[in-house]
Amino acid sequence: MASSNGPVGGGPELLLRLDREDPVALHEQIERSIRDDIRAGRLAAGSRLPSSRALATELGVSRGVVTEAYGQLAAEGYLHTRQGAPVRVASAVRASAPRAPARSLLPSFTYHFHPGLPDLAGFPRDRWLRSLRSAWRQAPIGAIGYADPRGVPELREALAEYLGRVRGAATDPEHTLVCTGFTQGLSLLCRWLASREVERVALEDPGWHPHRLIVEQAGLEVVPVPVDGEGLRVDLLRASGATTVIVTPAHQFPTGCVMSSARRAALIEWAETGDGMVIEDDFDAEFRYDRGGVGALQGLAPERVVLIGSASKRLAPAMRLGWILAPSWLAWNLIAAKTVEDSGSEAVGQLALHDFVVRGELDRHLRRMRLRYEGRRNALIEALGRWAPGCVPGDGAAGLYELVALPPGVDEARLIAAAAERGVGVEGVSLHRFTGGGAPELVLGFGNLPEPAIEHGVRLLGEALASCRPG
Repeated sequence: MASSNGPVGGGPELLLRLDREDPVALHEQIERSIRDDIRAGRLAAGSRLPSSRALATELGVSRGVVTEAYGQLAAEGYLHTRQGAPVRVASAVRASAPRAPARSLLPSFTYHFHPGLPDLAGFPRDRWLRSLRSAWRQAPIGAIGYADPRGVPELREALAEYLGRVRGAATDPEHTLVCTGFTQGLSLLCRWLASREVERVALEDPGWHPHRLIVEQAGLEVVPVPVDGEGLRVDLLRASGATTVIVTPAHQFPTGCVMSSARRAALIEWAETGDGMVIEDDFDAEFRYDRGGVGALQGLAPERVVLIGSASKRLAPAMRLGWILAPSWLAWNLIAAKTVEDSGSEAVGQLALHDFVVRGELDRHLRRMRLRYEGRRNALIEALGRWAPGCVPGDGAAGLYELVALPPGVDEARLIAAAAERGVGVEGVSLHRFTGGGAPELVLGFGNLPEPAIEHGVRLLGEALASCRPG
């Protein structure tokens, strides 16, 4: 270890430490130390540094080591060097402001009833690692170059088979686009609509709040259309003036209802007679506990319905893998938009998902999760009966969340704040409504909470509820 602990060669105080056991080269250690001092403001613009000879003598290194370090810093713009003149900190350099450590923007709760989270601990890590290894072993070298922006062909074929078999979708791998989750898929579609001078998009009311944000960010006007026990009110959609609508027909968010066959037929008729387009959010349809899965609306009219799904609820949100089943007339427009945006989604994860699907691991995982989520839903309903009297769960035995009606007179926002004070994160239906009013309700997710956590969380929610009751 060598160091300089004071002014060297008439320059400012310069503290450099070299570790000869460090695998980092000596000149890189000098560069890093001086660069950090400049950024931190310890070496101000215009400051004179020791000559290369003086600094080399002080540090016990060859002059060439210091010369190389000074040369690199000069090339990066940190130092100004000139033949016969002192080495100085460049006049354009400004100290960086001190920064705080990186932190998450996401809220943190001891018990978070997030309605969109699957069981993260239940993610099949070992099986997924097997698929990743298989993907690396079997993929040709070209697979890690620039790939087909639609997605790797193997995954598109596997998705076509799976979605046709499980969701009853009408699939064509040539018109299937792999995207970075549902959000990117809908965003691409909305921006294309805006480019075609479409002005309005109809959304379910209440409906998933991010739908609204994505549509508005694309510059489109949102038109809310009410939902009842049979799904979207198609009669009111006709009067809305919109030619595009986003729906969740297999499991409406947040009400949990299934779109009736009569409404499905009416919605397809609306699209076909009015040259309309339906965007189907297929987010958690495999998780039903009272009946078989409800087939995708897209299977009834593949040239009128765009189906967007993802691995977020089926496996894990952080995978950021989704898919779009596009009508034949729309597919190449979306492919062009995807190409410009990012040249295609990450390929290794796609190859791993292909392996995971064709080996039957996705089917097995979903079977396990259906049993687990059904048990957690039952635990939630039982805990509400014990600890939150007056809270009435819905009857939609599906998905990862439960719609819960609150006792009359309870202020929804006040209850959410009171729960947060107790370490419990809950979401109110008002977040997903377009118009004010309506009965106070919560959307309680149970997917990522084991039964004991559900019990403790609901007990605390009951305490918060008691503090918010009128009178």
